[in-house]
Amino acid sequence: MLDLLVQRRRDKAAAVKLMRKLLKKQGYAPTVLITDKLRSYGAARKAIGMTARHEQCAHGHRRCRRTAS
Repeated sequence: MLDLLVQRRRDKAAAVKLMRKLLKKQGYAPTVLITDKLRSYGAARKAIGMTARHEQCAHGHRRCRRTAS
């Protein structure tokens, strides 16, 4: 799980900014990207050029915790 950030705006530009920040902080690209169902995350993934599989679910962070343990 990379990180969680609450933002005022949730458009494509904000999602791109968030993903770049998280990828830089993480140091490597993930193989699976799990987000909530906001369409801006999919658009940002394509804009950055990520090849990671993108899973969308209503409570993605909970799913991450279950699969990590």
